[in-house]
Amino acid sequence: MRLNYPSNVKIIKVPCTGKVDVIHLLQAFERGADGVYIAGCLEGDCHFLRGNLRARKRVEYTKRLLDEIGIGGERLQMYNMSAAQGPRFAEVAREMTERIMTLGPNPIRAKKGEAEMETG
Repeated sequence: MRLNYPSNVKIIKVPCTGKVDVIHLLQAFERGADGVYIAGCLEGDCHFLRGNLRARKRVEYTKRLLDEIGIGGERLQMYNMSAAQGPRFAEVAREMTERIMTLGPNPIRAKKGEAEMETG
């Protein structure tokens, strides 16, 4: 099955979403990502038992941090889906891309660009 999702979506595979830490999410935004979403197992169906529940808590915490520092927590989202839900994955990719396009570029990247123009 060939999935059609936006070409600007970069997939980073991890053994379990429970391995995704707050620092990884923050670094993605620091490096210029306009938005990030985590696609984890269905709740109660994690091969590693509670990895997706740990990931959800970390995502919620990071969303609050993003709000506090002015990036915006709405740029980060977690979705639960099974590996058999390829069409759902593509749908979520399109939804997140549309959301991020509405929000505009990452404020950090925008400020970096302004600073480079001032010094260049």
